[in-house]
Amino acid sequence: MSEQDALVAIMIAVSASDETIRTAELVSIQQIVNYLPVFSGYDGDRLKQVAQIVFDLFEEEDGLHALFGLVGDSLPERLNETAYALACDVAAADGRLRETELRFLEEMRHELNIDRLNGAAIERGARARHQKVSPA
Repeated sequence: MSEQDALVAIMIAVSASDETIRTAELVSIQQIVNYLPVFSGYDGDRLKQVAQIVFDLFEEEDGLHALFGLVGDSLPERLNETAYALACDVAAADGRLRETELRFLEEMRHELNIDRLNGAAIERGARARHQKVSPA
């Protein structure tokens, strides 16, 4: 699994963490892959393969732990905060954070050694980016 695959796996995993992958989350993943520099040169056809790996892991009893192990082996430490930021953006994409998504993000912070304060700043940034304008 490449570094880029690991980032995609994290985004898919947070989307699937509540057992429902929403259209807004899929659109967010696609936009992130298409536009962020970290995905420069990434083969978008890999999305399906990486998604299948995530789904297969989630079928296993200890699949989340296995996923974080796989991501940890593939992702350099310098991209841990990037992975967390991408996960937060995908989780916030549909305008609602569910309990399972919050638990996933908490576990991810722990597994990737994201400092609590840095994690809160990343979360606040995602919340600000996905804020909606209320009708007048």
